[in-house]
Amino acid sequence: MKLVKNLLMVSIISGLVSASAFAATDNAALVKEGKKIFMTKKLGNCSACHAINGMDVNAAGSLGPKLSGLKNWPTQTLFDTVYDIYATRGLKISAMPAFGRDGWLSNQQITAVVAFLKTIN
Repeated sequence: MKLVKNLLMVSIISGLVSASAFAATDNAALVKEGKKIFMTKKLGNCSACHAINGMDVNAAGSLGPKLSGLKNWPTQTLFDTVYDIYATRGLKISAMPAFGRDGWLSNQQITAVVAFLKTIN
């Protein structure tokens, strides 16, 4: 009986380790995709307007605010801001497009951008 319990415990721990390793790999791919969207002119092109605190990503942007401390922001707030900054912030005028509302980026692409933004100190 003790052997069965030990085997069961090893199996559970092994499954958890595998799941967390898979999640970390999956998140790394999502962050990489988000950075690509952030930097690519024909996708998000966020770097045209935003510089990034502590990252040398050739972000020349000075039109929008310098991005910093985003790793501490709630994920949903970041998603909503990229999806539709007007509704999220109660704005009538903004240089930033409503990327999701206007169909520039899909929800999946915005999720990737948010994963990248969450890496910004």
